Amino acid sequence: EVQLVESGGRLVQPGGSLRLSCAASGFTFSSAAMSWVRQAPGKGLEWVSGINGGGRITRYADSVKGRFTISRDNAKNTLYLQMNSLKPEDTAVYYCRIGDQSPRGQGTQVTVSS
Repeated sequence: EVQLVESGGRLVQPGGSLRLSCAASGFTFSSAAMSWVRQAPGKGLEWVSGINGGGRITRYADSVKGRFTISRDNAKNTLYLQMNSLKPEDTAVYYCRIGDQSPRGQGTQVTVSS
C-alpha cells in the first residue's frame, strides 16, 4: 500500500524557516518523481515544487523560487521541503505527492503569522 506521511508543519513568524518531511512507503521511491503542493484556506491546490527520482532536477513555482528548496534522501525514502523567508501567504496545508497524482496523505499545516 502506498503511504505518504507529511510532517514538520507548525506556527512560525514571518521571515522564519521550516523543514517539511514526507515519509514514503509502498512503492519504489527512488524511481518516482515527487512534488509538493499546498492548499490555502478557501483555495485550490497549488503546485509548489517538484524533483526527479535521482534528485538532480528540481523545479519551483515562481512564488517560492529562491526561498524554498526541495530535496530527497532515497536511502531513507524521504522527501523534504526547506522553507526559508516564510511569508503569511505561505500559510497552507502542504502535501507531498507522487508525480502529478492526487495527494494521498493528511498533509501538514504551516501557519505563518506574528
